[in-house]
Amino acid sequence: MTVMPGNQLSPEPDVLKLVTPRLAVRYGIFPLRIEGDSLVVAMASPEAYEVIDDLRMVLGMPVMGERAEPNVIAEAIREHYGVGAETLDSLAVNREIEQAPEQPESTIDDVAAEASIVKFVNQLIVDAYNSRATDIHLEPFENRFRVRYRIDGILSDAHIPESIRHFRDSITSRIKIMANLDIAERRLPQDGRIKVRIAGKDFDLRVSIIPIAHGESVNIRILQRSSVLMGLEAIGFDPVALGQFHGLLTRPHGIIMLTGPTGSGKTTTLYACLSRINDSERKIITIEDPVEYQIEGICQMQAKPDIGFSFASGLRSMLRHDPDVMLVGEIRDFETAELAIRCALTGHLVFSTLHTNDAPGAMPRLLDIGIESYLLASSVEAVIAQRLVRLVCNNCAQPDNPKREVLADLPMSQVEFEQAEFRRGAGCEVCRGSGYYGRTAIYEMMVMNDEIRGLVMERAPGSAIKRAAIRNGMTTLRISGAAKAREGLTTVDEILRVTQEDRQAETV
Repeated sequence: MTVMPGNQLSPEPDVLKLVTPRLAVRYGIFPLRIEGDSLVVAMASPEAYEVIDDLRMVLGMPVMGERAEPNVIAEAIREHYGVGAETLDSLAVNREIEQAPEQPESTIDDVAAEASIVKFVNQLIVDAYNSRATDIHLEPFENRFRVRYRIDGILSDAHIPESIRHFRDSITSRIKIMANLDIAERRLPQDGRIKVRIAGKDFDLRVSIIPIAHGESVNIRILQRSSVLMGLEAIGFDPVALGQFHGLLTRPHGIIMLTGPTGSGKTTTLYACLSRINDSERKIITIEDPVEYQIEGICQMQAKPDIGFSFASGLRSMLRHDPDVMLVGEIRDFETAELAIRCALTGHLVFSTLHTNDAPGAMPRLLDIGIESYLLASSVEAVIAQRLVRLVCNNCAQPDNPKREVLADLPMSQVEFEQAEFRRGAGCEVCRGSGYYGRTAIYEMMVMNDEIRGLVMERAPGSAIKRAAIRNGMTTLRISGAAKAREGLTTVDEILRVTQEDRQAETV
């Protein structure tokens, strides 16, 4: 008997073929290597000789045990065999039985196979949650079925057995059943929702299915229904920006707009704003699609365009409900934009989002939609552009020494460079080898003043508005990111990746 060191198990090549996933899970073992004519396995209790005898009989070879923690063994099974490997292994056996010519139809086998598919889909969702994934992507191709998780904004392959490709239609059908979708419809896109409970917490799973060349691609967005809301401090705003933001939240009317691509944290920031001003003296109403998090004390409406309940119609209903603060999930068209502006001009504080690359670009975008320049200049109080960057994993962080020329595209003085505390993650089991764990926001906040309002009235281009905003103290996305890289919170590479649009805008 030997005690395994460390917290990772590394098998020798081909030794995994000797032990099936079902056997590994059933006995809580993990194959490591061959010593002489014996198979060495990791197990929680090497002194459990009855287990070793069972393994010797099943495998037909001598077995020796080495002690390892149960959670380490479980993680090794997940990593090397894949999520739900024992379930798929069982399904594969049933599939071979069902396909054998001499085997008659068996209702029991069918029920067992169906139960195994249910179990595998549940295992997949739980593993995605444990991996901190926000999305699960299931994509069928000609010779494989790829499963990926989006973790900290980046897609990475999930540890899934290759045999999953034999059950892709069954897995997709199971997800459709859970989301109350039509399992017979494979030609048209479908959208649905699933309510699940994981580790004592309630989640909404937003399911989107689209037909592609070799089947149906499935995306599952994981949203916690009663998430702990973050404050503006935790999101990533520095003390100076926080002071500006808090000043904006005390204004009695006007529009505060957040811009950025999908997945840039706009909704989280908006909810943090609403939570801060949510008190008994204000009536706050929102129209969202979807309502991602529920906030106690705020009236939240779900837009339903298929029945004619759009952002615009929701705004009209809000006005008849005596609100003080209003949130419009997104400004997509002229009607919604015009209504939001008129709400701001009639004494309401309005929050909304818009898809533009930077904060100054919101002005030309709204003018292009058809909003009159005088209405825009008099209603907008501030525009905040936001991106999310990955944080260096504290478990494997180490000093980094980027070359000065690498930083040529970052606004950083020689003194700032010399005083910086650059860090990089080496990769470990905590961060799944990525070197990153969690995310924080970088931002640029354009607060309107007379100069910027004048440029909007003149319908000036976004580049002119941006130069004026910088002259008046606006910190750009790239400057905000450079500060976080100098503090060692993220890496230079991450900032350069996320702020490519900012660099392109500066060179135009």
